[in-house]
Amino acid sequence: MSHTQAESVIKNIIREIAQECAAKGHTVSETMIAFVVKAIVLDPRNGFNVDRTLTKDDVQKLIKLCVDRLLDTKSPSLETIKMQVYFDLNYTTRGEFLEEHHRVLESRLAPVSREITDSRARTAEELKSLYRKIVSYVLLRSGLGSPTDIKVVREATAALQSIFPHTELGTFLSLAKKDKERQLKELTMIVTGIRLFNKDCGKGGEGIDDLPTILKEAIPATAKHIDSELQSSRDIIYNYTALIEDMDGKRQKGNLLNLSQLKEALYNARQHEALLNIILADVMTCAQQLEMMDKQYGAQMEQLKATVQLKTAIPTAQVYVSSDHSA
Repeated sequence: MSHTQAESVIKNIIREIAQECAAKGHTVSETMIAFVVKAIVLDPRNGFNVDRTLTKDDVQKLIKLCVDRLLDTKSPSLETIKMQVYFDLNYTTRGEFLEEHHRVLESRLAPVSREITDSRARTAEELKSLYRKIVSYVLLRSGLGSPTDIKVVREATAALQSIFPHTELGTFLSLAKKDKERQLKELTMIVTGIRLFNKDCGKGGEGIDDLPTILKEAIPATAKHIDSELQSSRDIIYNYTALIEDMDGKRQKGNLLNLSQLKEALYNARQHEALLNIILADVMTCAQQLEMMDKQYGAQMEQLKATVQLKTAIPTAQVYVSSDHSA
């Protein structure tokens, strides 16, 4: 059987399992079903040979086993699978989250960027409109303040005018599309740096949240909450382990089913502990990153202040580069 044929068979099995579950009043996602199908096929106790094609009897047996497993509302192992599937579908690493954030940002900015770079503004009114669009683009890309807040727009416009006055629009319009896109990003970084510098000096920063302070409060609170959940899981694990050891030592026939369920419940608690540890590790990484970036930001601001205060004549490029780094 080819890979394509195998995929088609699996999809049909998943679809049939979903239909049978629905007929019995349970809606189950295809992702959940696929996870259970894989678990059952790979479990040697079920007698499936992964190296040969499933027969019609194998398929019917697999469907029955999966439906029974998915409808067993008292099964700790099913809850463990649900937990894993939910985690896999909903939790992303810090790197994946940032990558997705950048992807969404670029997709949202694309129409605004295209409108600016494709502009053929000629009249004074058209040029004013183009300039306003550039200000909006700068605010949207930076994420610091709303482009519908008049105070934020005025502040961003003033910062932009200091490095890119209206008279520069003619030169901008003559650039190639890629060069326009690059300049828009550069302008965003410099304007953002200027606004952050003004905020640090207490002379601006309209609409800019104090993210470092917010995160310094949120991260420890989050870590504390996760630690509390971890302790609860560990208490449960300790109790289950002690009970299993006690029952395992007695080996009474009447306890075999309960012992099996207790072991499944222990695996469930262990899984919960493992997933909490993954989240806590990411929170701790965020705390370290925040500390490092906060120090870098503070040093950059001090350097920029020193550059501005100690020199009567400062090369424009030097200030702009510092503002860019601050952003």
